[in-house]
Amino acid sequence: MQLIVQKIDKPEAVNFILGQTHFIKSVEDIHETLVATVPGIQFGIAFCEASGKCLVRWSGTDPAMIELAQKNAQAIGAGHSFIIFLGDGYFPLNVLNAVKMVPEVCRIFCATANPTEVILAETEQGRSVLGVVDGFCATGIEGDDDIQWRKNFLRQIGYKL
Repeated sequence: MQLIVQKIDKPEAVNFILGQTHFIKSVEDIHETLVATVPGIQFGIAFCEASGKCLVRWSGTDPAMIELAQKNAQAIGAGHSFIIFLGDGYFPLNVLNAVKMVPEVCRIFCATANPTEVILAETEQGRSVLGVVDGFCATGIEGDDDIQWRKNFLRQIGYKL
């Protein structure tokens, strides 16, 4: 077995969701879920098929996000993994629970805009996602000023009243 670290290649502000599913139908079902959850959403999804032709299957509504999804899914190459890139102004928070409820979705590894590394195991058979490194290490405990900043920020961007 070989361990591989695969960086997610994306623009800094772009959010994505990395997960695992179990059926070729997932691409269409996740696509339908995203457009039903947030009308007008811009996204790209790619899925690494784990049997048959073992292709990267894809869909989406935004050519740039589709290209990001295809490129990153192919680089990851782990069977039955999927990656969704969300267009400008769209956040995992808006779609994550709906994606989790798609019957084929087994797990979500991360949902983030942070720099991310995917930890893969490669065997003679194929690749598996072991986990992710999402962002950076904690540097301390938040103080009173940090708490106030967090609360103000969440209200500034409209996620708290």
